[in-house]
Amino acid sequence: MAPRKNFRNQAKKEVKPAAVVNKNGVKVEASVAASGGGFSGTKIFTWFMVLALLGVWSSVAVVWFDLVDYDNVIERAKEFRFNFSEVLQGKLSAYDADGDGDFDVEDAKVLLGLKERPVSVLLREAKEDYAVKEPDAAPTPDDDVDGSQNTDVESEIQAAVPLPPISDDFIPDDSRDEATHPYEDENNAIDTKGELVEKAQPQQTVEESKQYNNQPGSYNNQPGSPETKETEAESVPEPEADVEPEVESVPEPEADVEPEVESVPELEAEFVPELKAKKKKPKLLNKFEKTIKTEIDAAEKLRKKGKVEEAVRAFETLVLQYPQSPRCRYGKALAEDGLAEKMLSNDMLQKAIGTYKEASELPNATPDLIKATLKKRAERQQFLGRMRGALATLEKLVQIFPEDMALKNDLGVAHLLIGDNNSAKRVYEEVLATAPSDGFAKVHYGFILKSENKIAESIPFLRDGLESGDPGTDDGRFYFHLGDALQRMGDDSAYKWYERGHQRGHFASVWQRSLYNVDGLKAQPWWTPKDTGYMDLVKTLERNWRIIRDEAQSVMDKTTGLFVPEEENLREKGEWGQFTLWQQGKKAGESCRSVPKTCGLLERYPEATGCKRGQIKFSVMQPGTHVWPHTGPTNCRLRMHLGLVIPKTGCKIRCTNDTRAWEEGKVLIFDDSFEHEVWQDADSYRLIFIVDVWHPELTQYQRQTLSPI
Repeated sequence: MAPRKNFRNQAKKEVKPAAVVNKNGVKVEASVAASGGGFSGTKIFTWFMVLALLGVWSSVAVVWFDLVDYDNVIERAKEFRFNFSEVLQGKLSAYDADGDGDFDVEDAKVLLGLKERPVSVLLREAKEDYAVKEPDAAPTPDDDVDGSQNTDVESEIQAAVPLPPISDDFIPDDSRDEATHPYEDENNAIDTKGELVEKAQPQQTVEESKQYNNQPGSYNNQPGSPETKETEAESVPEPEADVEPEVESVPEPEADVEPEVESVPELEAEFVPELKAKKKKPKLLNKFEKTIKTEIDAAEKLRKKGKVEEAVRAFETLVLQYPQSPRCRYGKALAEDGLAEKMLSNDMLQKAIGTYKEASELPNATPDLIKATLKKRAERQQFLGRMRGALATLEKLVQIFPEDMALKNDLGVAHLLIGDNNSAKRVYEEVLATAPSDGFAKVHYGFILKSENKIAESIPFLRDGLESGDPGTDDGRFYFHLGDALQRMGDDSAYKWYERGHQRGHFASVWQRSLYNVDGLKAQPWWTPKDTGYMDLVKTLERNWRIIRDEAQSVMDKTTGLFVPEEENLREKGEWGQFTLWQQGKKAGESCRSVPKTCGLLERYPEATGCKRGQIKFSVMQPGTHVWPHTGPTNCRLRMHLGLVIPKTGCKIRCTNDTRAWEEGKVLIFDDSFEHEVWQDADSYRLIFIVDVWHPELTQYQRQTLSPI
């Protein structure tokens, strides 16, 4: 406050100039008189700026409050512009929202959100934002659009399964001539991590695949098979540009100093992936499109910034201007894809899938753009569950690019996703005939052999594929099936592979090898009724075990056809039949009509009947049966066994390293995501009632949103 007071006092002490009389006889200040009787230049500018700013906010105010006639105000304002229009233009250009060169009613409407900005203005601003700050310095091939070094390498899409998101930094198309930027075939497969840790999220509008095959040996819903993480809508990597990573230069040691070399422990061969050759960016622009690259990049910049609605409009404008441009149409498809993700709209995603097809079929599309577009289309078709459509798209890709083994690998996966193991097998045999060291083809071929119960033959393919370290091989299901095959062959090295799978993050532990998991749930092999919190359900089962037993025995006759053989290929030998009442939280057909009392007892226990990741069923096992060591698919459930008919000796179950026996009328509870094994060496059948329940630590929200298994 002191300085202001001092300035004010100083002003009071200034001597006022003598007044003079102008030609009209009016007294004016001497300074005014000296200037010819008007304002000084400085004061004119100051007052005019005040008027200009008042004009801006007045325009905003009248639009907002709808107080006056806009056009009349504008016309009146124009009358007072005199010869200062250029000054006003310079000061108000920042508010010129519609690009017409002045500030008017339309600009005020845009500023207040009452009207959208024209696409032409958006494109112009995007171009200005896109421009390099130092135009005299041309960017290097590895520079990003802003002149900075681009170190974010964009991964290729593997069409096998919906993939987790990667960073989506903007990478412009390369407009250089082919002679200076030759294309090198790209490795299309990426390393799909097999860890399937699920965090329950709201169910999305965009549907996941619904054509999963539950049969043994199918690629889906097998222990260790891939499942998309249950997260909010995420961006999908685009095969738009494969950029060389920035490599930091290492200073050479001085001549008289010998560099110190640290000794490195010898690494196991299976964990040392081969170094891949650097890849060039795909060429997505044809000769004509290089002349409109700035316009394409400006629209693309909007999409990369997440302004997908504006990007769609911008690309639609470009498609209207250049209808034969494959790159413009591909950009439109990418923008529609992003908008579908934002809106969680199947319809919009289907529109994008159609636009991808249009882009790939236009004349003069570059081979790289055709490949990127069709791969993207196949991946999005799989995401929507259009497995056969994706298969047709991949078959077309393989026809166009028959030498691309990665595309053939993806085609094999597409066959597996629809349960056509025989066709997938033929594809991988073709790949291995041409590229015998292809690790991706090996693990998938080994997987197919194991599904055919060719246990010994599957082992070398699974093992060699994992040891290759090739992209797409570091997957929990392959560790799972290799270890399982070794166990069945009596080879203790199975646990070495389980341990490696655990170290790679695919298994919670060597014992707990489920792959459809929710983090943080209590993990222990055996549980007491009190541990579970389901005491009422346990008491109901144990009090009514004879009723349950009698109903089960009444339908055990083979002529009823209700008990069917176990179909999961878990038996080494013997007979094992099951009669299912609930599956994935729903009644199994009309099964409850045969055992109405049993079903009636369970109706009031949603922790069991609503368990979408479990079953409720009778299980009868004949003498001489052995069930291989195995694990269930998820840690989200616990399994109750109610003893109904139990021979006095010879029947036992092992979970981890703890072996127990059933008792008639008593419930055993264990977590079947841990390894367990069963023996039936009695002289009569064993009958139990299996009831799966939600893991007690799952919230109600998680129980509602987790996908069924």
